[in-house]
Amino acid sequence: MNPYETDKLVSEYLLFHYGEPREVLPWDFGPASALNYAVRCVSECVEVASLPQNARALDLGCAVGRSTFELARHCTEVIGIDYSHRFIDVAAALAGHGTFPYERTDEGALTTRLIAKVPADIARDRTSFEHGDAQRLRETLGSFDVVLAANLIDRLNDPSGFLAHLPALIKSGGQLVLTSPYTWLEEFTPRENWLGGFSADCLPRTTLDGLRAALSAHFDLMQTKDLPFLIREHARKFQWSVAQASIWRRK
Repeated sequence: MNPYETDKLVSEYLLFHYGEPREVLPWDFGPASALNYAVRCVSECVEVASLPQNARALDLGCAVGRSTFELARHCTEVIGIDYSHRFIDVAAALAGHGTFPYERTDEGALTTRLIAKVPADIARDRTSFEHGDAQRLRETLGSFDVVLAANLIDRLNDPSGFLAHLPALIKSGGQLVLTSPYTWLEEFTPRENWLGGFSADCLPRTTLDGLRAALSAHFDLMQTKDLPFLIREHARKFQWSVAQASIWRRK
């Protein structure tokens, strides 16, 4: 079974996207800078001031939707797409009702009931969610002023094919934000399709090298930055990772 369709991952991602800081990390000595990742993918990576009026945004690999809602602070239409039916069902419920109850795992079979909430100042009606494959997007999507793909490229079978389709999705002057910890695994991506993380001609090839090679004909790389993030599995087990965000401008 696809792990992204399980109750476990749905609950973990709801906490990851919507959990209050103390719900996620109860200790003062923890890595607090890694909280609110889905919010920071927008607030720290999208150049809001340069967006046009009535901007359109696309959130690819949106999971349970927090970045989609954050984009709606600045864009009049935002589409969130994910391959997981469960994630999309939950995100759509949040768009409709503003809240969604879930169980946080604490220890063994012990859980705490929590409620994911979309901030009240976000216009949820600007968002829509649909199931889809980022590598086979429907042709009627149109073009966008912002495309965000957070923690997606290292979970695709063919990331180069995905990148090749991006110029057609983004308007001239539009923004592309890619974030990833570059965790290349053959269970998701055949090794021959990795963008980086290997040696080529006796030299190390990083994923950023691969992104530059794939995107530079159509995009200018504006900046990169490190974005730590924290996923809680249970009260005493966490995944602390550091994604690299690369921020691009369509030529």
